[in-house]
Amino acid sequence: MSNLIRNLEASLNRGFINQQHQDSGNYKPKLLINNAKKSENVLTTLIDELESCKSFIFSVAFITESGLATLKSYLYDLHLKGIKGRILTSTFLNFNQPKVFRELMKLTNVEVRLADLKGFHSKGYIFNKDTHYSLIVGSSNLTAQALKVNYEWNVKLTSHENGELVHHFKNQFEEVWEKSRILTEEWIAEYEKKYVDVNNHVIQNVLEMPSQYQTNSIEEAINIVPNKMQQAALEQIQSLREAGNDKGLIISATGTGKTYLSAFDVRRFNPKRMLFIVHREQILKKAKADFKKLLGGLEEDFGILSGSQKQTNARYLFATIQTISKDDVLSRFSEDEFDYILVDEVHKAGASSYQKVMNYFTPTFLLGMTATPERTDDFNIYGLFDYNIAYEIRLQEALEEDMLCPFHYFGVTDIEYNGKLIDDSAVLSHLITEERVNHIIEKINYYGFSGESVKGLIFCSRKEEAGKLSAAINERGFRTVALTGDHTQEEREMRVNQLENGTLDYILTVDIFNEGIDIPCINQVVMLRQTQSSIIFIQQLGRGLRKHTSKDYVTIIDFIGNYKNNYLIPIALSGDKSQNKDNIRRRTKDTSYIKGVSTVNFEEIAKKQIFKSINNSRLTELRLIREAFVELENKIGKTPYLHDFILNHSIDPAVLVDGSKPYKLNYHQFLLKMTKEVSPLTDYENKVLTMVTQEILEGKRKHEIILLEKLMNHKKVSYEDYISQLQLSNCSTDEKTLNSIQRIFNLSFFNQVSREKYGQKPIINLNAGYFTYNEDIEKSLQNNEYFKFLIMDVIRCAKEKNKEYSCDRELTLYEKYSRKDVCKLLNWDNDETSTMFGYKTKHQTCPIFITYHKNDEIESSVKYGDEFLSQEIIKWFTRSNRTLSSQEVKTIIQARKNNIDLHFFVKKDDDEGTEFYYLGKGLPDEDSVKQSTMEDGKPVVYMNMIMENAIDSKLYNYIINENVE
Repeated sequence: MSNLIRNLEASLNRGFINQQHQDSGNYKPKLLINNAKKSENVLTTLIDELESCKSFIFSVAFITESGLATLKSYLYDLHLKGIKGRILTSTFLNFNQPKVFRELMKLTNVEVRLADLKGFHSKGYIFNKDTHYSLIVGSSNLTAQALKVNYEWNVKLTSHENGELVHHFKNQFEEVWEKSRILTEEWIAEYEKKYVDVNNHVIQNVLEMPSQYQTNSIEEAINIVPNKMQQAALEQIQSLREAGNDKGLIISATGTGKTYLSAFDVRRFNPKRMLFIVHREQILKKAKADFKKLLGGLEEDFGILSGSQKQTNARYLFATIQTISKDDVLSRFSEDEFDYILVDEVHKAGASSYQKVMNYFTPTFLLGMTATPERTDDFNIYGLFDYNIAYEIRLQEALEEDMLCPFHYFGVTDIEYNGKLIDDSAVLSHLITEERVNHIIEKINYYGFSGESVKGLIFCSRKEEAGKLSAAINERGFRTVALTGDHTQEEREMRVNQLENGTLDYILTVDIFNEGIDIPCINQVVMLRQTQSSIIFIQQLGRGLRKHTSKDYVTIIDFIGNYKNNYLIPIALSGDKSQNKDNIRRRTKDTSYIKGVSTVNFEEIAKKQIFKSINNSRLTELRLIREAFVELENKIGKTPYLHDFILNHSIDPAVLVDGSKPYKLNYHQFLLKMTKEVSPLTDYENKVLTMVTQEILEGKRKHEIILLEKLMNHKKVSYEDYISQLQLSNCSTDEKTLNSIQRIFNLSFFNQVSREKYGQKPIINLNAGYFTYNEDIEKSLQNNEYFKFLIMDVIRCAKEKNKEYSCDRELTLYEKYSRKDVCKLLNWDNDETSTMFGYKTKHQTCPIFITYHKNDEIESSVKYGDEFLSQEIIKWFTRSNRTLSSQEVKTIIQARKNNIDLHFFVKKDDDEGTEFYYLGKGLPDEDSVKQSTMEDGKPVVYMNMIMENAIDSKLYNYIINENVE
């Protein structure tokens, strides 16, 4: 019987007969739903199936541009592989708009037909694999809402190629397909003539329309109410004032309504006079109009101070910093002229002009607003506002709250020149070749935009490129213009107006539109430059995130060349500042962290460029760590400690104290490296802190954390009390685990080198039924508050990190462990890392470690052919020079009979460091055991390992795909 059929039978047994069936199979029926809290959605499975299929057919009544956009990069990659598909859709209820049919025509590897069937309302997806078919059938149409957000029920089924069910579906499809119309440009033109837009309320759950916040009528001003973010921010600003603070900082993603927020607060504060400071004249009129809409009042109450307009007597004065900072203008006002001052884009406040104005006035309350307070000019914006962060909402949270226009980001590969990808050193002539211009146009056409006509921004790497590209694109029928810092404010305003009213398609620029510009109608942002910083990346992406009635989403097209900073792209999109390479790789492959209907997509070649950049980057070098340290120090206004990095979603504390260098043994040593003045530690205190840091910080077992914390609060803890606390925390209390805890704290688990590093003496003793710290530690805790604080800091971090781990079992699926962790958590007496190698059997357990992608330079004697045959089967090789008669091999083959637990751990490659993902337990398929030879001629045994749990698809796909070509 083939593995596939055996697997299918097990899956059917588990799915339809007995959910407790021991062998779950990899193909069990699965309910697909959208669950934002768990980052689960129908789209993820749909993409997984697309990426591994040989062909596909979709039968979906409703398709939206946004829904199609979620698959475009994957369909493009399939096109490059020569894989084709068919889509059967309809004109049912006039839901499908003419434009979506034009988008479907762009898919050169997909044939589309229109069902000539009354009431066509099917929703099914069938994927042809090598040996079987996958089906997704249920309630989800091909819309972004249905695939990512709506409450949907879909069932994923797997069938053998000879199965009756799949043939029934296919036959139904073929029957309708043969009678259907072929989608053509001529048909679309006729459809456009008679198309009547569907009432947006007919089918609520599949709409892609963004909710509207702004109201256009002044008469409706009274109906403008704060959104969810603004309500929370207003409460916190008021709390700041009530606590006696006269300053506050709002950190809010671009497009989340900061101007309205400030107007709401001004309305509540009701100042005698207000000053609103901006750095661009373009913003003034819009801000003034928004305030007037919300506050009401006479026209003369609202004035502008900029250039030739000097309405200095207005109650609500809107001024550019360039004008109000002039001596002759500033001197016209008394120091207490304004009781409420607002500073927009306040991250610029380090400039002398801002400092001059802010030092001059003494308002009752000062409010600063910015989307990016982190600066590269060493000026501390947080300190300027006494570290009073009134409210903070970043990109991910804003998307989750539906405060921004959804976006579909596409990381696409840039053009090659003479066989070499565009890189950091590309000369101008290579950036404007006919081939590159054609490539750019091909991509912006393929990925498209939402709305009737494109209104795009293109960010270039240099002024000359912007000008020459604009000219070249115009020769191909587009209407574009280049704008740089050399152009006047009047020219910029005129060009923005042309873009808004449809007489321009694109504005090409370098950096002048990174911030301080509000063009809500933007529906396409194109990035033709390398990512220099995550701050600038988010600023440029943010240009399209304002909601507008003319668009359902914004398309972001990022041309990714051979740039060393490509690793910043997944960092910026995910907001992950951990500096953990593996985290960043997974954020590139698994983009389910993006909330709402937004998606992040990378073409395969572009993805490999990012992986290459991650591999070559030095994310934990001292310079980058120092920057993260200073940034957090600026934010909280004091020296940060380990737990502060967790609280503020900054760098992973484990990166700061990973033990790789002397200053990374513990945080005291790290602070000394940062040249911070700290209280002294004795040599022994330093060693104890090192032990707690290196062994407890990661929080992989709760037992040690509970005991440490209890002893910090009590001089001694009874054995019974400790057991009770473990039971309350749902932790295992078997004798082996409890003995393991003691061996950790009396240091007998560790090798001699580690014991010396940790101070030799037992840290915790168990005498007469009580746990106590040793005498030296007890004295230090009483006499050195700094030492006590550092230990508690580690414990707090460990408690936070432990939330990812289960306490009632030894190991947690899909978490990462080192060989030493595994020895510890499997309750081995000693750390046997040095003799573990690929696997070792001991104490009725056998951990097996697999490095999936071997280094090309690895010796042939250890270049094993381990591979996943499926999400449930691993083809595994023993060490070389082993035969079927070797005792260690026999022991593993007979693991079930010998009652030995085989635990499997895998890492993608050696660049991931010393930790492996835990895949769970497995057992050998004894029929698959065979002996072979290695490249060097030595014998080796291999066998198929059947996993107890099918490997999570996201992790599986991440592991099996190579990072670089």
